[in-house]
Amino acid sequence: MESICSSLAPLFPCRETAIETLGELIGDSREAYPSAIYLFGHSGTGKTALTRAFLKECRKRQKVRTAHLNAIECYTTKIMLEILLDSLAPEQGNSLKVDNMLDFVEQLRRYAAPRAEAQGFLIAVDNAERLRDMDANVLPVLLRLQELTNLNLCVILLSQLPFEKFYNKTGLSEIICLHLAQYNKAETQRILGSDFEQVRNQLLEQFAQDKKRLEICQDAVTEDFYNNYLNLFLSVFYKACRDVPELQLTARKCLSIYLEPVLDGTVDATDISRLWRHIAGPLRSALTQIYMRIEKPAEEAEDFTAIEDQSVRKLAQSLELPYYAKYLLIAAFLASHNAANQDKRLFVKHHGKQRKRMQTVNARAKTTEKMSTTLGPKSFSIDRLLAIFYAILEEKVGLTCNLLSQISTLVHLKLLSFVSGEQNIMDGSARLQCTIGLEFVLQIGKVVGFNVRQYLCDFM
Repeated sequence: MESICSSLAPLFPCRETAIETLGELIGDSREAYPSAIYLFGHSGTGKTALTRAFLKECRKRQKVRTAHLNAIECYTTKIMLEILLDSLAPEQGNSLKVDNMLDFVEQLRRYAAPRAEAQGFLIAVDNAERLRDMDANVLPVLLRLQELTNLNLCVILLSQLPFEKFYNKTGLSEIICLHLAQYNKAETQRILGSDFEQVRNQLLEQFAQDKKRLEICQDAVTEDFYNNYLNLFLSVFYKACRDVPELQLTARKCLSIYLEPVLDGTVDATDISRLWRHIAGPLRSALTQIYMRIEKPAEEAEDFTAIEDQSVRKLAQSLELPYYAKYLLIAAFLASHNAANQDKRLFVKHHGKQRKRMQTVNARAKTTEKMSTTLGPKSFSIDRLLAIFYAILEEKVGLTCNLLSQISTLVHLKLLSFVSGEQNIMDGSARLQCTIGLEFVLQIGKVVGFNVRQYLCDFM
């Protein structure tokens, strides 16, 4: 098991502790496995990738039979059980049929017949929270599968939810819980920097036909240069997005813009302040479209800004959201880009007169760089979101579970993101921020007939 852990550690930076814990829990196939392990954490923390790699190494080095499935793909219990049996069968290719959990357990028991050598079984189920929607006996049986089959078998459940969300009236067997925490900023930079050689080779291949740029790229693109870029990149993106694959994708897309003045010879590769002034605007623009996958057409690269705006408009107009969800999204944008102390002036009709002092006038005379819509989103509470929602909505609507569930829908669509308290929507202590840009919300406003600019401090 030590050899497995040492081979996985370089592939998953900052997850050495989790790999070591998994190795200690599962150990060698000749030792007894724990009956079940619950691996949970936010999306983008490496749960699935780490588990897949761990199972692959166990299968290759210890001859362990493994099965890995995604519960989302198993829309019936029968499909899930047959996938597991096909993966764990000693002879691949024979499709096995089962009708219920009893047949599944009986079929697994047959694998224990020849005891000439110790044989381990590892089952991993991704998006395990979907098991709660299956037959009532699925989850309890999976947790006790080792006991029921008399096999050296371990079930690994992967989910974003804590295990407390799985408890039911009949109770569940005890399970070992392993939490994969979100990466902090230093860890994120280390992970993004680990693919430096790959990024550099891609750039050298890209400029292979341009001798001048190729020479500049070979000299300029060093590990220090790339780490400086990642530091600037994360200073904009880290608060809004913690999803490492998404950050990795966006960082690679923005690197070419950061490198452009160096390749042109107008800025030295060590002049970080001038490079920051060049990249700051494009980074903030990319921040508003981080989950939208708006690609740059190669044939129309020179007019990318206009193409980008057009793509955002089309996406916003085609977004099929419930009527109240659109108003919730507008309210979230206003809460993210207005100061809380301006809410009364913006949303209350009779808020009293406000004296215009020179200090106030000068403070509002903002440059483009200092505008709230340019600086990026700030966090807000659920209570403030709902207060703005009711202020901008002309009709009266009650606060129902359906309304609150639409907030969860916006989070699921990556239009909102949690800053803290993601499990506490109902008690109002959660804090969120809006991830969409100004152009996007203006189009949403046009769809419902609402003037968003009228309620933004930047345009008052």
